Formats: sequence, C-alpha cells, structure tokens
Amino acid sequence: MRPEWIFNGIDGTTGAYLPAPRSDREIARAATATELDPMQIRELRWWTERHGISDPVRAPVQSGDPRELAQTGWGVIFAADVDPAVREALAPLLEHRRHEATECYRELVYEPGESKHRFLARHGTGPGPVDPATMPYYLLLVGDPRAIPFSFQYQIDVQYAVGRIHFGTPEEYFRYAEGVVRAEAYRTVSPRQQITFFGVRNPDDPVTERATEGLIRPLAQRLAMNMGGRYPVHTYLGSEAAKDQLHRLLGGNETPALLVTSCHGVRFPIGDPRQRSQQGALLCQDWPGPNAVSGELSHDYYLTADDIASDNARLSGLIAVFFSCYSAGTPTGDSFGHQISGQDERIAPYPFVSRLAQRLLGHPKGGALAVLGYVGRNLNLFEENDQISPFESSLRRLLDGTPVGHAMEYINQRYAELSVDLSELLWEAQYNQINLNARALSRVWRLSNDARSFILLGDPAVRLMAGQPRPGASPDHNPRSTTHPSRTELV
Repeated sequence: MRPEWIFNGIDGTTGAYLPAPRSDREIARAATATELDPMQIRELRWWTERHGISDPVRAPVQSGDPRELAQTGWGVIFAADVDPAVREALAPLLEHRRHEATECYRELVYEPGESKHRFLARHGTGPGPVDPATMPYYLLLVGDPRAIPFSFQYQIDVQYAVGRIHFGTPEEYFRYAEGVVRAEAYRTVSPRQQITFFGVRNPDDPVTERATEGLIRPLAQRLAMNMGGRYPVHTYLGSEAAKDQLHRLLGGNETPALLVTSCHGVRFPIGDPRQRSQQGALLCQDWPGPNAVSGELSHDYYLTADDIASDNARLSGLIAVFFSCYSAGTPTGDSFGHQISGQDERIAPYPFVSRLAQRLLGHPKGGALAVLGYVGRNLNLFEENDQISPFESSLRRLLDGTPVGHAMEYINQRYAELSVDLSELLWEAQYNQINLNARALSRVWRLSNDARSFILLGDPAVRLMAGQPRPGASPDHNPRSTTHPSRTELV
C-alpha cells in the first residue's frame, strides 16, 4: 500500500523512498510534538500583522533602498572559534563591502549557544524593523553549523537578510570572496544571461511529477510571460532533465545566470563514508523510478560535488536554486524520526553544509554567487497556487536586480505567517481540547517546515549581474589584490 504522502528524498544505499509518515494523522501527531517559543511567535505575529505576504514592497529596513548597502548596512557574523586564516582569506570581500556599506559595516561574533534574541540584545537591538545604525540588514554567517546552528539562521532570517558560508579550507573562502568581488567590481557575469529551469519527472514517481508540473513548469511559464524578454527562459523537463544536461548547466557551456532545479535529493545513512561528500546529491532523470530497480543507486543517476570539473568549470555569476532535500545542508535529526520509530532518529553525527553547494561556491576557477536549497527534508508537494507565489515573487525580485537576501523576503514572510497559523492551531488543540482536522494541521506544519528550512548559502547582498555593475560599486575600486598573500600555505 502506497503512503498517502511521499516526500522528497531517496536512500542512496537502497534506492527506496526515505521513511516518512504514511498519513495526515501521523504528520499531525508530529506537529503536536512541536515545541514553540512564545517570544518568537509574538515576533512572528508582529511581522505578519505589519507586512502581509501580498505586500509587494515589504521593506523591513527603517529607511533606505535595499540595493544600497550604505543605507541598509552589511555585516559579517563570525563563529567564536573561527580560524584567523579564514578572516584573512575573506579580506577581499570584507573590504569590498566596507567600501559599499561605509558607516553601516559591522564585523560581529556569535557566542556559542546564543539565541537570536540574546545575540541581538548583546548588540543593543531587538525585534522590530532593522536599524542599520545598530545592526546591518544584510548579514553573512561565517562558520560551521556546529558553531553557528542552523536554528539561529532560521530565526534571524525572518528579520534580516541572511546567508551563510562554510568551507573546509581558508583557500575556498578566498575563492568565494574573490569571485564575488570580481563579479561585482569587474562585471564578471555568467556565460549565458538566461534563466534555466530543470525539472525531473521520474517514471512512477508522484513526487517529481508534482514538483515539475506544479512548480517548475508554472514558474517557467510565468517568468517567461512577465520578464519582458530581459532574460530568455529555457526549460529542461522530464526526459530532457538528464545528468549530462545538468552537468552542462553547472559549469558547462550552458551555465545560465539563474538555474532553478527540482528533483529528489539523495541521502546516505549515518556512518556511510559517502554521507559527508554526497548527501544532497541531485537525482536526475536517469533514475528509472522506484519500481524499476532496487538496491544501491548508481552514481550515473545523480550529480555530486565530484562531478563538477576542477579545471574548466564556468560558474562565475551563477545563482542556483535547488528544490531538493539536503541540497543546502543536513541537520543531526529527522523531523519524522520519532513518529516512525518511536525514538529520536539521528541521521548525521553533526550538522553540515552540502558539499555540492560548497563546491559550487568555492570553485577553483571562480564560484557561483549563491546557492539556495533545503536543510533536511523537502516536504512540500506544491499542490496549490499560494505555495508557488512566494517563490515566483522572490525570483521576479531577483531578476529585477534586487540582492538575493532581500528577494527572499517573500519566502521569509510566508514562514512567519505559517508559523503563526501553526501556533494558533496547536494552542487550540492543547489548551482548548479541540479535535483538529488532521489534514489541515498536516498541511500547515509541512509548509511551515518547508519555508523555514529553505536557506541561502552565500553573501545575501549578491545579485544577478546581467552585465551591469551594482549601484555604488566602482569598477575602478580595487579592494584588494586578487592574489591571496598566503595562498601557497593554505592549499
């Protein structure tokens, strides 16, 4: 018997769907176990009352153009234990942003275990509209999710425009910093100024069928209709969405300015030597579906960091959006583990950032500007129009030249609204003893989790270049030599 819900994700060792609740009732039970932070809910309620998801000009900064860093501010938040070599490697980007943000530039440190509210209070600010004089709107987290938790990123991202970078070596940090500076100050753009949509539709697989037909195809159609020809829209759907084609779109000669993909993410069990390097790999059309084969997935079916060429990949200027589980990172536990096994299920020994995303951002020949994807499971089946609209609005804002962190405000506001809805449903269930409709609670919980775990990897102030310099950026400004002073020692 097929479950009522099948969520994104395939086990790389068995070729089977990842364990998940079989019905709305089981999902509702998981939702009722959710612990809510009253302070956070009060703040989310404030945001939803002040700025609705339909507000096309929501700008949480007290004043200023979100495209002008001197008005909105830019800051970096380092993990407390960050290697000084990392700070040195990022110097080109930090000096570039200091030049743009001027008096609204900040360098900050995250202390272990801090909540969003404690962090903000320590720096003299709190909930409400951003005041760049005390805390910049654009914030770049630098550090391992063990040192700066994903939960902190989820919390602060509602109020601020937040991105994260974490690499294994200082050299990768330098490559990313150098790539952003080159893209903005020297107008280095992606090889092809177009939007490309890549949607897998594997045989006998309702997940990829719904995601491609309910999200990727409508998004492509709407953007082609509304962007006025400024960015040609190309699609690779179903049989066209093979691994070889994706390889050409991620560093090959068809790399676009904006790439949006939808497919299963691959997960490996805890203890598997491939987990750290291949978790979140993109499972392409080459996979013949859940009924055709069983056993370990062939690497021929999915794309990993190792498939991105080291010598000739062309990724500079790319912004990639991956609608796949684990495409941005992996938490230590599965949201559904307790409901399925009766005990907390650890899926990884520690949280980590996707190696594929790290490879794209820190590529030796110049990396992508940003990667957007999911931490953990992708639960959304894109069944309704209101689930597509936030993504469409965010992409349209991005294509208008808005920095990627601000473009994501529609998705962040969606998370705020859904969290408030969820809190009200749970309050009624727990304190007023009301029997809830399991399907309604299941839907809100799934959508809230989805919106929360969709994060940005990269500097939140980057934007699509389209052959034009950022407002306020001078191609004559050379913030730093593009040769790292200690490059040889860092390799």
